[in-house]
Amino acid sequence: MGTRLKVLRVFKDLHKTRRHVFRDDDRALTAARLKINEEFQKNKNETSEENIKEMLKVGRAVETILRENVMQGEHVEQNKILLRPARVSCWTTQKQDVTLIH
Repeated sequence: MGTRLKVLRVFKDLHKTRRHVFRDDDRALTAARLKINEEFQKNKNETSEENIKEMLKVGRAVETILRENVMQGEHVEQNKILLRPARVSCWTTQKQDVTLIH
């Protein structure tokens, strides 16, 4: 696969993961979209294959961190948060009730 296609694949994967991880959170969706687009725009004129390869590694690492380590929470009652793990397993998640401990 050519370099351009690899860059586009990472770009698309980051946005797909962003939409899944931050679903129902417009502020986080917008912030992540702006950051992804800003980083790719900032480096759009890069010609060094070595630098591009390194940036692709970073992009993949960020996508993995978002997919495997981010957890969203929604305050549903006093001392109660509904957690929504972002872990993407076949793009499905389950909601879990967790009581906060002071």
